[in-house]
Amino acid sequence: MSYRAPGPLHPLILDDVRGAQKMLSGVARMTAMEGSRYLSSLVGAPVHLKCENLQRTGSFKLRGAYVRIAGLRPEQRAAGVVAASAGNHAQGVALASSLLGVHATVFMPLGAPLPKVAATREYGAEVRLHGHVVDETLAAAEEYAHETGAVFIHPFDHPDIIAGQGTVGLEILEQCPEVRTIVVGIGGGGLAAGIGLAVKSLRPDVKVIGVQADGAAAYPPSLAAGHPVSIESPATMADGIKVGRPGDVPFGIVREYVDEVRTVSEDALSSALLLCLERAKLVVEPAGVSPVAALLSEPESFQGPVVAVLSGGNVDPLVLQRILRHGMAAGGRYLSLRLRVADRPGVLANLLGVLSEADANVLDVGHVRTDPRLGLTEVEVELHLETKGPEHCAEVESALREAGYVVTAG
Repeated sequence: MSYRAPGPLHPLILDDVRGAQKMLSGVARMTAMEGSRYLSSLVGAPVHLKCENLQRTGSFKLRGAYVRIAGLRPEQRAAGVVAASAGNHAQGVALASSLLGVHATVFMPLGAPLPKVAATREYGAEVRLHGHVVDETLAAAEEYAHETGAVFIHPFDHPDIIAGQGTVGLEILEQCPEVRTIVVGIGGGGLAAGIGLAVKSLRPDVKVIGVQADGAAAYPPSLAAGHPVSIESPATMADGIKVGRPGDVPFGIVREYVDEVRTVSEDALSSALLLCLERAKLVVEPAGVSPVAALLSEPESFQGPVVAVLSGGNVDPLVLQRILRHGMAAGGRYLSLRLRVADRPGVLANLLGVLSEADANVLDVGHVRTDPRLGLTEVEVELHLETKGPEHCAEVESALREAGYVVTAG
């Protein structure tokens, strides 16, 4: 689905983004722009990947955090800063504060992945674990700011944050001046707002498309209503864009400068993550691959050359393992089958022989003998197979049927 986004004017201007770019010189690196032959073949035009997953701290968040903290008055710096985040913003604030000599306290949820907690500490922040969901963590950080006078660094709802993120847009125009479409993930809206402002101010002909996960898409109803609205219980594997309400500041900019917002499924996100890993040799987190998911979902709808912003690469290895399995299943690389066979010696060996001839790799085999629906001499065999795609799945099932097996469930 896509939603048009008309909109009003706002105080942030291109010079703010240019100023942020000067401030970030020597701090944030100009990340690589990599071509993707596979995506280009799908779209029918050149597709480039803007690799912010290779940015310092593993995401674009350093840009906005540094600009925000660098703009504080001396007495504000002396009071320190505080942030709440489950990952990328935490690390961006931690490193930016360390570089600027400012004490940072970062509140993270109790269930935050250990690698992200460790990285935030290593970048120099004091980490406090509080709350089981981000809203509880955010409330604790705001209370800490009220009690201590520390400056709260919001992850997206501040002009300085947006100006910093907008430097990604300036780099895209420098690295790919022929670009016609930029695709970027949207959570609270800071990155999309910054890129939209920077790009549209210089190149109004370039289309900017935002992408949200189906289960955490607060922008479509907000754009329809003309103001930020909240959605209840956002749910998606893409934690980086799982935001229940657009930020007040970025919303106006997104409405002005982002041409449309699309949504993508969880299957599309996991398939996109797998594609980036296999084809581009890039580790990208689920939120970071949302633009690629949009390209996979409707490749013919994008005018090229296209730049897809890979916004981050911080993904917990255990989560990555689950997502890869999900992506392989969505891509027809896994096949689960149940068959009823005679309960006698040699039957399972014959079954596995058929699968071997069909070139299917057996990952797991399960036997069920106690189901009351089974005959006295029957056993149900549950198979989990690794396959080569949807066509191979069909070939495996066909081979089993030709051998006389009855598939009772998928």
